[in-house]
Amino acid sequence: MFSFNVISQSQDCLARTGVIETTHGKIETPIFMPVGTLGSVKSVTPEELLACGAQIILGNTYHLYLRPGCDIIDLFSGLHRFMHWQGPILTDSGGFQLFSLAKLAKITEEGYAFQSHLDGSSHLLSPEKSMEVQFCLDSDIIMCLDQCTRYPADRDEALKALELTTRWARRCKTVWEKNKTGGALFGIVQGGMHKELRKKSLADLMEIEFPGYAVGGLSVGEPKDLMREMSAWTIPRLPEHLPRYIMGVGTPEDIVELVGMGADMFDCVIPTRNARNGQLFTHAGTINICNSRFKYDTNPVDSGCTCYTCMNYSRAYLRHLYQARELLAYRLNTLHNLHYYLDLAKQIRAAIQGDRYETFKREFYDKRQSG
Repeated sequence: MFSFNVISQSQDCLARTGVIETTHGKIETPIFMPVGTLGSVKSVTPEELLACGAQIILGNTYHLYLRPGCDIIDLFSGLHRFMHWQGPILTDSGGFQLFSLAKLAKITEEGYAFQSHLDGSSHLLSPEKSMEVQFCLDSDIIMCLDQCTRYPADRDEALKALELTTRWARRCKTVWEKNKTGGALFGIVQGGMHKELRKKSLADLMEIEFPGYAVGGLSVGEPKDLMREMSAWTIPRLPEHLPRYIMGVGTPEDIVELVGMGADMFDCVIPTRNARNGQLFTHAGTINICNSRFKYDTNPVDSGCTCYTCMNYSRAYLRHLYQARELLAYRLNTLHNLHYYLDLAKQIRAAIQGDRYETFKREFYDKRQSG
C-alpha cells in the first residue's frame, strides 16, 4: 500500500503539501525524517519521537545488516516491532555508508565488496542483497542501491557512477517486482555537480519507473551555494505526481529553501548529532549551550517553544548538564532539536496551505537577523 497526493500548491513558488499513504500510516509533506541508523534515534524513545511530531523515521541497511542482522530482526517480523516504532520507516540502501567507508569497500559491477567496520569480516552488498535486507526490515520506503561520488568528481567519474547506479536500479526494480510485500521503491538521481548528468540520470530512472524519486550525492563536501544550485536544477524536473526526497539535507535554512523548489522529504543527522555536541536550534538561530553566557540564564532554550525541554528546563540547567557530561543533557538537547525541526515542517505545511509561503520565508529569515 503506497500512494502520494498533492494537497495544496503555492502560487508564488514550487512549494507544495501532500500526503503519502503507507501500510504503517500517513505522512504529511513536507516532512523531516529523524535518522535512526541503528534502529534507534539516539537517546530518545518512540513515544518521545511521536510527541515531537515525528511521522516517519529512517533506518540503515548497511548497519542493521551487520548488527543485529536479519536473523534476529526476522524474529520480530521486521524493524517496526523490533524497535517499538509503529509508524512508517524509510531505509537507506547502504550505498552512502559504503561511500563514506571507502577504505573498506571496493566497487564492482556486482556491488560493494567490503570489510565490516565492526570485525573485519568480508561481505558483498549487491542490489539484490540490499533489497533482501530491506524486505527483512519491512521498510515502508525502500531505496535503490546507488553509487555516490565524492566532491569534487570530474565528469567521467560522475558519469560512470550514475550509469552504474542506473544498472543497479534496474536490478533493484526486478527484485522488488518479484516481492509482493515490500514497501515502495525509490530511485536515486546521481550525477555529481554536473547538470547535464543529473538530467540524464533522472531520464534513465524515469524509464525504469519508480513510485518515488530521491536526489542523492548532495552535502558531500560541496559549497552550500553549489548544493542549492544543483537542487534548484534537479528538484523541479522530478515527476510532479510523485514524492521528491532530498537525501542528507540539511540545516533549517536548507529545508526552507528546498521546499520552495518543490522538495517533499528531508533527512539529516544535524539535529541529533549537533544536540550531542551542545548546539541547539532556535527561531533566532543556533546557540551553543556550553557558552559561559548561559551559566545564569533562567530562560528556556527558545521562548515560545512547546517541547518538553523548553517547558521544563532552563538554559542554565542544560549548560550544567552538558558541562558535567550528564546523559540527560543529550536527551534533553535532542528532544528540543527534533521538536524544532518537526515543528518547522509543521509551520511550513501551514504556510503553504494558507498560500503564504513566501511571507513565511521572509519572516523566518527576519527572526534570524533580529536574533
